[in-house]
Amino acid sequence: MKVYTKTGDKGTTALFGGTRVPKHHIRIESYGTIDELNSHIGLIRDQDINQLYKNTLMHIQDRLFTVGAILATDPEKAELKNGKSRLNIPKISNQDIEKLEKEMDSMEDSLPPMTHFVLPGGHQTVSFCHIARTVCRRAERLASHLNEIEPFQPETLMYINRLSDYLFVLARKLSYDLKAEEIKWIPQKNS
Repeated sequence: MKVYTKTGDKGTTALFGGTRVPKHHIRIESYGTIDELNSHIGLIRDQDINQLYKNTLMHIQDRLFTVGAILATDPEKAELKNGKSRLNIPKISNQDIEKLEKEMDSMEDSLPPMTHFVLPGGHQTVSFCHIARTVCRRAERLASHLNEIEPFQPETLMYINRLSDYLFVLARKLSYDLKAEEIKWIPQKNS
């Protein structure tokens, strides 16, 4: 099977189920941004970090493929004629969301309380986390817009929201582990 199909040469692409839409369609923007996020998470996973974080990130990458599949499915073709779901894979579950929450709680137990916003940076690995976090927020904005137009599984949107929180806490934990300076944002005062 060849990578190139030439079917998108005129600016359209197929959703899961066969419906063709423009490549700039909100559904394509949504799952395309999830794909971009997944690549950034792979970059974090490739850093010299604790194996526990790597394992969690690999699990997240797996779940993001599921998120992408959910977002790539035409809702009018989500169910087959026999009544079964076109996506024959486990959907995003409350357990997936709870796993992120438990990981955040565990990391936060060893962190000093946050009293200010922090400036992204301090170490390259931490910066990669902040980039992934902001891409995740963009994915959430796009998915939220899509959900207003064509609702999808609520847990999917919840997972994306929780994931951006997880990436923020991971950035703080990596700052702590790597002994990188966490610079507080202290607004300048008017003179």
